[in-house]
Amino acid sequence: MRDLRIIVTTGDAERLRGALVLACAQAALGGQASIFLQLDAVGLLQPSTQAPRDDAHRAAGLPTLATLVEEAVALGVTLTACQSGLALYRLSVGELPDGVEVGGPVSFLQATHDQARLILA
Repeated sequence: MRDLRIIVTTGDAERLRGALVLACAQAALGGQASIFLQLDAVGLLQPSTQAPRDDAHRAAGLPTLATLVEEAVALGVTLTACQSGLALYRLSVGELPDGVEVGGPVSFLQATHDQARLILA
């Protein structure tokens, strides 16, 4: 199975939610999945942040964005927060959810081999 690598480029919580769902599905099928959160997307990882549609998802019996992040990490999905995004939101590494790594676009792309599926969200 080809690796799934997703770049989330905006602070739109629903784009990150969709990326997390796809990455979790990939991991559940035994594949490798990675998500790179670039710049404004890193803001979605701030402590105590509730995504705009979390209440609707919770009411439908679906996980919140924070729960999806936890589930993705537990399934082995690699989540990488952009170093510049951390600076933009004045976040420290210690404020990120457990299991979230820090890196940059160069290292993310270097780890993306030719056979991987690369998706922009």
